[in-house]
Amino acid sequence: MPNHSWIVISQSDPRPLYLQIIEQIERRVAVGDLPPGMELPSIRQLASELQVSVITIKRAYLELERDGVITTRQGKGSVVADHPNLQATIQASELKTYLARAAELALLLGLSRTELQKRMAEAVDQAQRGDI
Repeated sequence: MPNHSWIVISQSDPRPLYLQIIEQIERRVAVGDLPPGMELPSIRQLASELQVSVITIKRAYLELERDGVITTRQGKGSVVADHPNLQATIQASELKTYLARAAELALLLGLSRTELQKRMAEAVDQAQRGDI
Protein backbone atom coordinates (compact mmCIF):
# COMPACT_ATOMS: atom_id res chain seq x y z
CA MET A 1 0.00 0.00 0.00
CA PRO A 2 2.03 2.94 -1.20
CA ASN A 3 -0.49 5.49 0.07
CA HIS A 4 -1.38 5.10 3.73
CA SER A 5 -4.20 7.63 3.72
CA TRP A 6 -6.40 5.00 5.38
CA ILE A 7 -4.56 5.81 8.60
CA VAL A 8 -6.17 8.95 9.92
CA ILE A 9 -4.71 10.73 12.90
CA SER A 10 -7.14 12.84 14.88
CA GLN A 11 -5.80 15.55 17.16
CA SER A 12 -9.25 15.78 18.78
CA ASP A 13 -9.12 12.10 19.78
CA PRO A 14 -7.98 11.99 23.42
CA ARG A 15 -6.10 8.73 22.86
CA PRO A 16 -2.36 8.81 22.16
CA LEU A 17 -1.44 8.82 18.48
CA TYR A 18 0.27 5.42 18.65
CA LEU A 19 -2.97 3.84 19.92
CA GLN A 20 -4.90 5.37 17.02
CA ILE A 21 -2.36 3.87 14.60
CA ILE A 22 -2.49 0.45 16.27
CA GLU A 23 -6.29 0.40 16.15
CA GLN A 24 -6.40 1.28 12.47
CA ILE A 25 -3.77 -1.27 11.45
CA GLU A 26 -5.52 -3.99 13.48
CA ARG A 27 -8.86 -3.08 11.90
CA ARG A 28 -7.35 -3.34 8.40
CA VAL A 29 -5.95 -6.75 9.27
CA ALA A 30 -9.35 -7.80 10.70
CA VAL A 31 -11.23 -6.89 7.53
CA GLY A 32 -8.59 -8.37 5.24
CA ASP A 33 -7.23 -5.15 3.74
CA LEU A 34 -3.81 -6.04 5.13
CA PRO A 35 -3.33 -9.76 4.45
CA PRO A 36 -0.61 -11.92 6.02
CA GLY A 37 2.80 -11.18 4.60
CA MET A 38 1.89 -7.71 3.36
CA GLU A 39 4.76 -5.32 3.81
CA LEU A 40 4.14 -2.28 5.97
CA PRO A 41 5.85 1.04 5.34
CA SER A 42 9.09 1.68 7.17
CA ILE A 43 8.87 3.50 10.46
CA ARG A 44 10.47 6.61 8.98
CA GLN A 45 8.28 6.53 5.86
CA LEU A 46 5.02 6.22 7.81
CA ALA A 47 6.11 8.89 10.31
CA SER A 48 6.79 11.25 7.42
CA GLU A 49 3.49 10.49 5.66
CA LEU A 50 1.44 10.91 8.84
CA GLN A 51 3.52 13.83 10.05
CA VAL A 52 4.17 12.29 13.45
CA SER A 53 7.38 11.45 15.23
CA VAL A 54 9.38 8.34 14.44
CA ILE A 55 9.02 7.41 18.12
CA THR A 56 5.22 7.33 17.75
CA ILE A 57 5.37 4.87 14.84
CA LYS A 58 8.08 2.82 16.51
CA ARG A 59 5.94 2.45 19.63
CA ALA A 60 2.91 1.42 17.56
CA TYR A 61 4.97 -1.16 15.64
CA LEU A 62 6.51 -2.52 18.85
CA GLU A 63 3.06 -2.98 20.40
CA LEU A 64 1.74 -4.61 17.22
CA GLU A 65 4.74 -6.93 17.17
CA ARG A 66 4.31 -7.78 20.86
CA ASP A 67 0.67 -8.64 20.17
CA GLY A 68 1.62 -10.86 17.23
CA VAL A 69 -0.04 -8.68 14.59
CA ILE A 70 3.16 -7.89 12.72
CA THR A 71 6.66 -9.30 12.53
CA THR A 72 9.77 -7.21 12.07
CA ARG A 73 13.14 -8.35 10.81
CA GLN A 74 16.21 -6.18 11.06
CA GLY A 75 16.97 -4.75 7.64
CA LYS A 76 13.86 -6.34 6.09
CA GLY A 77 11.11 -4.20 7.61
CA SER A 78 7.73 -5.12 9.05
CA VAL A 79 5.03 -7.33 7.58
CA VAL A 80 1.63 -8.51 8.71
CA ALA A 81 2.17 -11.69 10.69
CA ASP A 82 1.33 -14.98 9.04
CA HIS A 83 -0.62 -16.61 11.87
CA PRO A 84 -3.51 -18.86 10.77
CA ASN A 85 -6.06 -17.31 13.14
CA LEU A 86 -4.78 -13.74 13.26
CA GLN A 87 -7.70 -12.18 11.40
CA ALA A 88 -10.31 -14.10 13.43
CA THR A 89 -8.53 -13.32 16.69
CA ILE A 90 -8.50 -9.60 15.99
CA GLN A 91 -12.15 -9.69 14.88
CA ALA A 92 -13.18 -11.48 18.09
CA SER A 93 -11.20 -9.07 20.25
CA GLU A 94 -12.66 -6.01 18.55
CA LEU A 95 -16.21 -7.36 18.83
CA LYS A 96 -15.68 -8.20 22.50
CA THR A 97 -14.49 -4.64 23.16
CA TYR A 98 -17.52 -3.06 21.48
CA LEU A 99 -19.97 -5.42 23.16
CA ALA A 100 -18.42 -4.66 26.55
CA ARG A 101 -18.88 -0.93 25.89
CA ALA A 102 -22.50 -1.51 24.87
CA ALA A 103 -23.12 -3.56 28.01
CA GLU A 104 -21.56 -0.87 30.22
CA LEU A 105 -23.72 1.80 28.61
CA ALA A 106 -26.84 -0.34 28.96
CA LEU A 107 -26.14 -0.77 32.67
CA LEU A 108 -25.62 2.98 33.07
CA LEU A 109 -28.94 3.58 31.35
CA GLY A 110 -30.67 1.02 33.51
CA LEU A 111 -31.58 -1.29 30.63
CA SER A 112 -32.35 -4.91 31.35
CA ARG A 113 -30.57 -7.77 29.60
CA THR A 114 -33.75 -8.40 27.61
CA GLU A 115 -33.99 -4.76 26.52
CA LEU A 116 -30.33 -4.72 25.48
CA GLN A 117 -30.80 -7.92 23.48
CA LYS A 118 -33.86 -6.43 21.80
CA ARG A 119 -31.99 -3.25 20.89
CA MET A 120 -29.01 -5.24 19.62
CA ALA A 121 -31.31 -7.30 17.39
CA GLU A 122 -32.83 -4.07 16.05
CA ALA A 123 -29.35 -2.68 15.35
CA VAL A 124 -28.41 -5.84 13.47
CA ASP A 125 -31.60 -5.61 11.42
CA GLN A 126 -30.83 -1.98 10.58
CA ALA A 127 -27.26 -2.84 9.59
CA GLN A 128 -28.46 -5.62 7.33
CA ARG A 129 -30.88 -3.22 5.62
CA GLY A 130 -28.14 -0.61 5.33
CA ASP A 131 -29.98 1.87 7.54
CA ILE A 132 -26.99 2.54 9.81
